[in-house]
Amino acid sequence: MLFNSMSFGIFIVIVFILYYLVPHKYRWCFLLAASYIFYMNLHIGYGLLLFASTALTYVLAILLEQAPTTAQKKRYLLGGIVPLVLILLFYKTASPVIDRLNTLITAGRLTIHPITIRILLPAGISFYFFQSMGYLIDVYRGKISAERHFGYYALFVSFFPQLLAGPIGRADSLLPQYKKERPFVYENVTYGLKLMVWGYFKKLVIADVFAGVINKVYDNAASYVGLVFIVVTVMFAVEIYCDFSGYSDIAIGCAKLFGIDLMTNFKSPYFAFSIKEFWSRWHISLSTWFRDYVYIPLGGNRVPKWRHSLNLLITFLVSGFWHGSSLTYILWGGIHGLLQIIEAWIYPKTRKGVVISRRKHWWQLPITFALLCFTWIFFRANSIQDVFWIISRLFWDIGRPLQYLKTGIVSLGISPAAFIGMLLSVTLLAAYDLASLKGDVIRSLSGQKFFVRWPVYVLFLVVIALFAPKGVATEFIYFQF
Repeated sequence: MLFNSMSFGIFIVIVFILYYLVPHKYRWCFLLAASYIFYMNLHIGYGLLLFASTALTYVLAILLEQAPTTAQKKRYLLGGIVPLVLILLFYKTASPVIDRLNTLITAGRLTIHPITIRILLPAGISFYFFQSMGYLIDVYRGKISAERHFGYYALFVSFFPQLLAGPIGRADSLLPQYKKERPFVYENVTYGLKLMVWGYFKKLVIADVFAGVINKVYDNAASYVGLVFIVVTVMFAVEIYCDFSGYSDIAIGCAKLFGIDLMTNFKSPYFAFSIKEFWSRWHISLSTWFRDYVYIPLGGNRVPKWRHSLNLLITFLVSGFWHGSSLTYILWGGIHGLLQIIEAWIYPKTRKGVVISRRKHWWQLPITFALLCFTWIFFRANSIQDVFWIISRLFWDIGRPLQYLKTGIVSLGISPAAFIGMLLSVTLLAAYDLASLKGDVIRSLSGQKFFVRWPVYVLFLVVIALFAPKGVATEFIYFQF
């Protein structure tokens, strides 16, 4: 069930109304049932995998906590993490391996019948697996106690707003919220609805509109050269941000309807002055997960400089592989790791390892954004061959500036009206993100007088209704991960 589908609209209205009619002591059960219905609406088999992984980590966390020795605790920890990692590896690598075999068969290099099996990655599996693994590690570290109530733990893993694409939650934050009685609070509901509307604006009016132009070029890369690649890559930077942060806004707003606070997942990432700062603002729940459960266990920055560099590189290579086993994703992660290594070597430190405060200069913003756009080429390209083609032809024919500009603009096939609409929507997005650096825009707008805030609400709803692509709801980009 997609957030941007009519079925979800009906689903959320029914669940919201019934939730506040159900007595508090049964609400966990109701939300758990709703979450499984939401998930199994995509495929009934998904629910079985979700339940099996939940039961496994629930039991092992209790056994781990009760184990008398560190060696036994480690065995239980590995007994939970290893199966989940192996399952993820299977789903991440099986289809690419089969595709490669089919390519070899079609080329006549193998004399066997083409393999027709398609192994589809279950939606959300990476996110709830990571959430479960983080829970096990936190129990092992003694940060939290193992949850004895299976229903609350199952809800922690499967809560439907965050199930498919996060934010990846932490047990110490979410489990107490599920147990606490949550009365109907008008401010929570209205805030949640407004945040959802903003998320839908980013997804439907910006991401989905941009996607048509981007896909046309990137899916036929060999047919294009020059400026068009720069333009669509910048557009993709906007698309993936609006698509994913739009999902996060909808998820956080949806959870707010039930009085649940999910962690913020994006904080104006394209206003970052460095790659390191970008990762403190982008997909925060995942970047902090890698920090706490991969980077720090490797030694973090409390090691010799060469080892710190290696830790950064390993962490980002793992992050790249998490997105997919394709070489393009691994290179994308590796480049981000190398950029952070370069920053770590450039920025001076005191003898105690504390970074000396430095002034941020305006020119760091465009440089950081340009580097990010360059890495997005690897992320979006369909193959490593396309990556090399695109990079080698970014400035094709730039010696003839007018022709370079004309070819780049005409190749996009965007009408003047559509271009103006795109420009206005991105301007609004940038203004919102810039204002967000100083405070909560939605709360600030909610504090305005009636005749100020309501025209804004109505305007957004009208814009979404008029400019959102009509037809079948499109999946969110991060569903494939």
